[in-house]
Amino acid sequence: MVAQGFTVDLNKPLVFQVGHLGETYQEWVHQPIASKEGPRFFESDFWEFLTRNKWWVIPLIWLPVVSWFILMSIRMGHSILQVAVLVAFGILAWTLLEYTLHRFLFHIKTKSYWGNTIHYLLHGCHHKHPMDGLRLVFPPTATAILCIPFWKFIRLISTTSTAPALFGGCLLGYVMYDVTHYYVHHGQPTSDIPKSLKKYHLNHHFRIQNKGFGITSPLWDKVFGTLPSTKSAEKSR
Repeated sequence: MVAQGFTVDLNKPLVFQVGHLGETYQEWVHQPIASKEGPRFFESDFWEFLTRNKWWVIPLIWLPVVSWFILMSIRMGHSILQVAVLVAFGILAWTLLEYTLHRFLFHIKTKSYWGNTIHYLLHGCHHKHPMDGLRLVFPPTATAILCIPFWKFIRLISTTSTAPALFGGCLLGYVMYDVTHYYVHHGQPTSDIPKSLKKYHLNHHFRIQNKGFGITSPLWDKVFGTLPSTKSAEKSR
């Protein structure tokens, strides 16, 4: 289903076009368009609506869920300190999952029609239109669906009383990830740490796209050797 010399029409819904790019998809999707106005994905208004989300919807929906799971562990007899440690561990586990998904799934190489289409929906659209403010956070419906097997996995590897706090910590880590991701694209930081985080992530989009896979932190990039070098370091070589 690959058309030779196929050209994507940016004025038409993109999702079912990009698969036709075949092997040229990887080059096309990593040539970012910095416009803040995102493209249309689907002809259907219903499916198009599901792809667009305001950033504040994420904490509005998921922070009450996080609180409920944390309270579950407290009600089951754990002290606030114990629950705090479990939540912190859950957040740390999320940052590793965030890094792993970004590096090995979101940046998987595709060339088939459906491979390109699925990759574009999953992450390619973000690299093609990195400043699209309505597609920077994960759709709540998809998150809810993914939470079900993830909750079952947490219950499998932990105890009945610790599972809620661990799951709540992971979910809190996800919320932190999504709002941080929005901020580094559209926020205007004035202090050093947020400025550094914004530079680190935009570097991934516009300069070295095969490194810098962390969003909320460069921790795992440092651990696994995928931290991009700075321009000053490159000039000194």
